[in-house]
Amino acid sequence: MAKISSVFTRRLETHLDELKWLYMELYNDQRAFAWFLSMLERMYTKRDISLRRLDRKREKNPNWYKDRSTLGMLMYTQCFGGTLKGVHKHLDYLQEAGVNYLHLMPLLLSPAGRSDGGYAVADFRQVDPALGTMEDLADLADDCHRRGISICLDFVMNHTSEDHEWARRAKNGEKQYQDRYFFYDNWDIPNEYEKTVPQVFPTTAPGNFSWCEEVQKVVMTTFYPYQWDLNYANPIVFNDMTENMLYLCNQGVDIIRLDAVPYIWKELGTQCRNLPQVHTLVRMMRLAGEIVCPGTLLLGEVVMEPSKVVPYFGTVEKPECHMLYNVTTMASTWHTVATHDVRLLRQQLETVFKLPKVYSFLNYLRCHDDIGWGLDYDFLRRFGMDEVPHKRFLNDYFQGRFEGSMARGELYNDDPRLGDARLCGTTASLCGIEGSQQAGDIVQEEAAIRLDITLHAFLLTQSGIPVLYSGDEIGQFNDLTYHDDPLKQADSRYLHRGNFSWENAEKRYDPDTVEGQIYLSLAELEDIRCAHPVFDASADVWTLEPYNDHILALGRYHDGEKLIALFNFDAISQTAWISEGESFTDMITGETQTAEAVTIEGYGFRWLYKKYD
Repeated sequence: MAKISSVFTRRLETHLDELKWLYMELYNDQRAFAWFLSMLERMYTKRDISLRRLDRKREKNPNWYKDRSTLGMLMYTQCFGGTLKGVHKHLDYLQEAGVNYLHLMPLLLSPAGRSDGGYAVADFRQVDPALGTMEDLADLADDCHRRGISICLDFVMNHTSEDHEWARRAKNGEKQYQDRYFFYDNWDIPNEYEKTVPQVFPTTAPGNFSWCEEVQKVVMTTFYPYQWDLNYANPIVFNDMTENMLYLCNQGVDIIRLDAVPYIWKELGTQCRNLPQVHTLVRMMRLAGEIVCPGTLLLGEVVMEPSKVVPYFGTVEKPECHMLYNVTTMASTWHTVATHDVRLLRQQLETVFKLPKVYSFLNYLRCHDDIGWGLDYDFLRRFGMDEVPHKRFLNDYFQGRFEGSMARGELYNDDPRLGDARLCGTTASLCGIEGSQQAGDIVQEEAAIRLDITLHAFLLTQSGIPVLYSGDEIGQFNDLTYHDDPLKQADSRYLHRGNFSWENAEKRYDPDTVEGQIYLSLAELEDIRCAHPVFDASADVWTLEPYNDHILALGRYHDGEKLIALFNFDAISQTAWISEGESFTDMITGETQTAEAVTIEGYGFRWLYKKYD
């Protein structure tokens, strides 16, 4: 025990002064802080010896997750394996696909029909019985660690389900539990909040407050009426939620995804988004992790433009999140697919490329959520693209309502009053593979498959961690059956949340199938990425001028290797009018050529590589 205590004491002493300063600045409560410290020690002593060994290994290599071989996959347990044990049985498939970062979507206990896809948690320490047990999760994580796979899990920190014990006791009239939320005797203060706080779901869940019949009071519910916002101005909330987070870490979770983190601090007269206190809370959670379980990472879900996202990295001296989502690049990519015009995407990437290389982004094409068109409309207006009509065009294009589009998507949270809506659909369906098959158009299908592969090549070209959405590796289509499920039919996001098709996965090695073409192409691209230092996160990255707005041209250089990556977002062959004046090797075909006036087939890409002696 002495040796264990010395490790904890060393880590605590390293961070104690800053932790105490931040805590007391926010709460000024010595008793609550003393409880917080005792909780950290308690959670450390409960941490399994195997996880402590993993902590020490990762402490020696703090950039372990930035390796170019890291490939993520996002999935719903029930869709992929039915249960946690089912996922466990399919780990061989994930390893075969090159996945070593597994993000399991929310799987904690949530009430059926009032869960928002698992984001209304009724118990942070109990797995939904339909998916398994906490022991199943720990067993899965243990085997994943033996295989070199990290586990990511959502931590829904802004709110709880109205069925959570704290909420139930609040409904029973217990003042100390009402103080964990935002309760008001009448609508006066809530109405003042509504003057400045935007609505998250104005059509499906308007307003930021709901009436609680049991106690005849108003409660804050930013997202849905059954999700009660937690009051982080109460130190008990912060203490207990941090303990819940560390409890999940002690089950073997390696990456904690902080859900809706910009929302966690509320202040009257503000938008209740991105307030300074949010960063204090995240920094303290980072310090708690450094003390108890330094092998774990914090992933911030900040679905906003880069200027609001970057602060969640903190500073080099006082870091907050280890990783953040690159949501703007994702949305800009799909804009480029619809417009065949790369100017917005190029401008956005140049912004990202200017950021310090120590910042780690998760890059993705699709995820469990919808695509929101939060684009840079000040920039787009230079080219005659006004916000409302342009959003309408994008949504029409991806619903297949625009001439020449084979895309098959559906709208989410359509708000005709504001001319706004978001978009749902799998990568393959949005690329047009599903639609071209329905039309029996082989030429269009081949083009759509090329586009799908090209988008994944672009994903793998970016610095950071590429994350696939489960099913995308085999070109899985939309799941229309959700329309017939009364618990799902009101939420079009279930369009791309269908069950993984193990029958289609059996075709992944057949190059004559869509599944085989996509799977084998991705495997080749992933192997190339793993083999070459030019794909390292520390590489220099820049954009090139191809003098063709249909082509995105990127350069990378690291450790004597240079890559010129060219992506054609047009349906017909285009030329990149670059002039590098050197001889390069095409990493796919093996052919040697000069990087001058390079032709790329419609919806195709080129990876041109040069090794310097």
